[in-house]
Amino acid sequence: QVQLVASGGGLVQAGGSLRLSCAASGRTFSSYAMGWFRQAPGKEREFVSAINWSGGNTYYADSVKGRFTISRDNAKNTVYLQMNSLKPEDTAVYYCAAGLRDLATTLSDYRYWGQGTQVTVSS
Repeated sequence: QVQLVASGGGLVQAGGSLRLSCAASGRTFSSYAMGWFRQAPGKEREFVSAINWSGGNTYYADSVKGRFTISRDNAKNTVYLQMNSLKPEDTAVYYCAAGLRDLATTLSDYRYWGQGTQVTVSS
């Protein structure tokens, strides 16, 4: 069992930055690939970014490529999402997730989910 707690969301103006964190507890964090997803009101949850167990490989949705950076610190059992040049369309609840398939982009590939943190970008 892995418990995930996401934090770092908030209200920011367009062009600003936020860093999300996802702290894990339970079974060995470094055994899991990690991902970030987001869900805007009235929309389906969508893939944002993923990182493999070591942090050596990452993958991004086209909509965030070049603006967001995913990273992880296995010593701290934490994965991060640095979000720069934020746009109003980035407004959503952001979720972190843990799974066993590296760089997966589908929800069903992730076994454990955090509770979500709200990101609101004003224009």
